[in-house]
Amino acid sequence: MLLLLRSRSKPTTEPRTRRQWGAERRSEPLSIVHPVPSGAKITWGRVGIVVTILSWIGYVVSTIVREFIDYGGNFRFTMEAFSYLVVVTFLTFSALMYLVARQGALLRFRDHVRAPRGMIDRHFADTTSERLTVLIPSYAEEPDVVRLTLWSAALQEYPDLHLVLLIDDPPAPTDPEVRAKLEATRRLASDIMESLAAPRERFQASLELATAELASGPVRRRSVKVLLKEYRAAAAWLEEMASAEDVVDHVSEFFVDQVLMGLANELSLTALALEAALEQGGLPDSGRVLELHRRLAWIFRADLTSFERKAYGSLSHEANKAMNVNAYLGLMGHVWRPNETAAGIMLDEVETPRPGDIVIPDSGYVLTLDADSQLLRDYCIRLVYYLEQTENQHVAIIQTPYSSFRGAPTRIERIAGASTDLQHILHQGKTHHNATFWVGANAVIRKRALEDIVEVENVAGYDIKTYIQDRTVIEDTESSIDIGSAGWALVNYPERLSYSATPPDFGSLVVQRRRWANGGLLILPKLWEQVRHRRHSRTRVHLVELALRVNYMASIAWASFGLLFLLFYPYDSRLLSPLIVGAALPYFIAMGSDLRACGHRFTDIFRIYGFNLVLLPVNLAGVLKSIQQAFTGEKIPFARTPKVRDRTAAPGLHVLVPYLIVLFSLLTAWRDFHQENWGNFGFAMFNAILASAAISAYIGVRASFVDMGLGVLNWLFVEPKPKAPAKQVATDDDTIDWAAILYYGDRRLARDLRRRGDRRRRLRRSEG
Repeated sequence: MLLLLRSRSKPTTEPRTRRQWGAERRSEPLSIVHPVPSGAKITWGRVGIVVTILSWIGYVVSTIVREFIDYGGNFRFTMEAFSYLVVVTFLTFSALMYLVARQGALLRFRDHVRAPRGMIDRHFADTTSERLTVLIPSYAEEPDVVRLTLWSAALQEYPDLHLVLLIDDPPAPTDPEVRAKLEATRRLASDIMESLAAPRERFQASLELATAELASGPVRRRSVKVLLKEYRAAAAWLEEMASAEDVVDHVSEFFVDQVLMGLANELSLTALALEAALEQGGLPDSGRVLELHRRLAWIFRADLTSFERKAYGSLSHEANKAMNVNAYLGLMGHVWRPNETAAGIMLDEVETPRPGDIVIPDSGYVLTLDADSQLLRDYCIRLVYYLEQTENQHVAIIQTPYSSFRGAPTRIERIAGASTDLQHILHQGKTHHNATFWVGANAVIRKRALEDIVEVENVAGYDIKTYIQDRTVIEDTESSIDIGSAGWALVNYPERLSYSATPPDFGSLVVQRRRWANGGLLILPKLWEQVRHRRHSRTRVHLVELALRVNYMASIAWASFGLLFLLFYPYDSRLLSPLIVGAALPYFIAMGSDLRACGHRFTDIFRIYGFNLVLLPVNLAGVLKSIQQAFTGEKIPFARTPKVRDRTAAPGLHVLVPYLIVLFSLLTAWRDFHQENWGNFGFAMFNAILASAAISAYIGVRASFVDMGLGVLNWLFVEPKPKAPAKQVATDDDTIDWAAILYYGDRRLARDLRRRGDRRRRLRRSEG
């Protein structure tokens, strides 16, 4: 039995990312099924919620109210007390929401019962399941990373699985290196299809033979021996592929050990059961034998292709992931005829296909998957099985919030991964309170639900369909509100079945976290509209659900500004109280317990605090961008940050601010020491020490000075943009561009009208 649990991680001579001191040593992921929490853990969770609430009430009564009753207060003290109370209240509210969501997760983990494989196999044998289309948007991704994602999805067990790689790179790059990477990405789908051809044909033929044989008689030992041979062959094929893989980092190690060998071990376990049945003289019935044959055929049956929207002038070219997915969703279920025009290739819808047309079949389910994510073996079949239960017909989106790849080689990736693992728990708890949000790395979506929220606009004679809103860069959060407003529900499946990459350095983390901080405030009005609509329709809106949703969308804003006030404003020492610590203590204890349960260290709570200190300017930048967008109505794009050797350079200002936090904290501590204001002194020194440690560990002193120097250079020297040559209808030799004239009529006017249409559509969406 131990042989079934072997790992096939293969050593390689290729260089890995240099492993830092303090990085993660553990490479094996956590269990797919969450451990059942003890009764004591659930009880202490309730105690923590009560202590947090009572501590806040005690602080308001014993400190704020008492100070005004006993001593009164001038205008300055009154404003300080009011602002301090607001900051403490909002921060305590966020801590309380953490405890509430965590408590919901514990209850779900306690009550979750995993559906047996036999029950799932029987369901799909008796039910004609709808097609599942996997959409993987990719922009300038490394082909090796995308390849692992494609393989993890291609090996999913599902009766009718279709994978589409949505390549969003410019279709005709001039840089030879960029062009070579694009061509490698384009070949991925066909390469995987070619690799799957042999096992697909073998196991499909075996299924057909077994179906014919069992239709004419009962199960015989020979039939079980054939099935056993096929399962051993499938496991051997996966093991051979695992042995041939180059393990260059912890992500590829996960792919080999958990995706390939995880599936191989599961198939080997089935083979072991079949072998035991033969030895013990008991044979499975004919239905079970056919189900096991279908399983092998479905694992290797996936159909893969790629699509590039920028090759067609009639599709939206807006530079974001949401419109990349929307472009393909809008084509599904129709036949399209490419039509070459002076404006490029246009796609015209036709009724009857002919050779050369593009036929894009419709799908009952759509799985969106980020190009740097991986799925474990039965992600699709378990989530679709859940959706197809009678009691879940109202569920539109189901997902497993992604976890981080283990074995992170850098300290910042380890801590960012730890915060991701905490979010996985919190998202599970939100489902307990009907406050689920779509986390865009992966999700299975009912296509019917998307049709209920689609918006259609005509731009230059072509319909542009928007299913997933792109007016903010957190499109999944806004779509969660849209789905809920349309009467559908969202669910987080309480298992760990998906993993996604974590930024390995501070520069790339800045890009990600600034994106996460931008947009929540803009979506809040939609939430209020949804609440009003539900109350009007007499649908109960639970206070806890509303509080969790508001906290999810706005907590980055108030936490960032609150921390800013606490760091840089010298509040009166009379406002301090041990009860503030009492309100925060359950939150930090619970977080430490959750970190330890996820395989991290209890003391990582201090590292995460320092981590959030150095991310303060990043979060503030994202919030300010949201406010700017609210006033201007123009969407704020994020530029790709420059690369410095093997890392991403961070904006100079985002690196400078953490140093300012340290210096100002030290200055505050020096002043409070001489004033014998020991509470403020301790808080200032605490921030200075943790921020200094975070700068050294997560940014790097040398790298920070390089980034600040680059920031100064980029500010001083701006490369002028070359002016585009004016387009003329007539060429130098007076040849008339007749095709352009016939197509546009007035070329310049048509181009201006199209641009106005695009801008008008963006403004409508941002004001919506």
